[in-house]
Amino acid sequence: MTDLVRFEVEDGIGTIRLDRPPMNALNSEIAHGVIEACDEASTRSDVGAVVLYGGEKVFAAGADIKEMAALSYADVAPHTVLLQDFARAIARVPKPTVAAITGYALGGGCEIALACDFRVAAKRARLGQPEILLGVIPGAGGTQRLARLIGPARAKDLIFSGRFVSADEALAIGLVDEVVDSEEPDAVYAAAKARVAAYATGPRLALAAAKEAVDKGIEVDLQSGLELERALFWSLFATRDKEIGMTSFIENGPGKAVFEGS
Repeated sequence: MTDLVRFEVEDGIGTIRLDRPPMNALNSEIAHGVIEACDEASTRSDVGAVVLYGGEKVFAAGADIKEMAALSYADVAPHTVLLQDFARAIARVPKPTVAAITGYALGGGCEIALACDFRVAAKRARLGQPEILLGVIPGAGGTQRLARLIGPARAKDLIFSGRFVSADEALAIGLVDEVVDSEEPDAVYAAAKARVAAYATGPRLALAAAKEAVDKGIEVDLQSGLELERALFWSLFATRDKEIGMTSFIENGPGKAVFEGS
């Protein structure tokens, strides 16, 4: 794994840490590093949830424009594939994921935050898709994930204008799920970990199935989504966690089960 991306595990939560000071500009090396970290997070049995974190001062202020500006029309095709693979790798982690946004999350930075299940932001954070100001559009899923998250009209406002939104506005329009009003340097990271801590010890196969049902279901018609849900529901009756969960509920009531992840 590259020095620009670190993967650490503590208490069942894996942290993918971007480390390219000062602004975590996203380049090909970071993209490959995050893809590798997502693969590791997906397969490690000691990881039940994942935090994507850029550090105490910034999340990711966008793509490395110097790298991108050097690309020709012919060069940009594989680069665009890499950008989308980068965000897709985050979205496809079969475990709950949360972005801990401390400062700027712009362009590609906003897009990789969108690929997470949840977003927790510092009060001072700023988010946006300013690609239009460079004469291009979001290329790592921003036009698609943003519209699905906050609706087409609001997504068009942000994408057409390229404007930044405050954490409070982001919360109001559904772009983030929580705003942390604290000056403590690790407050946002702590809040992000707290948001997914319960999932880290939850029924992992059921959580993965729930995530798949929601994420794939919104991409198809209702009937196809219901068929997917039915198949995933059935599949969980072959798991040990289903036996543990239902037996525990009958004997002890809700919330007492200790799942095995099998």
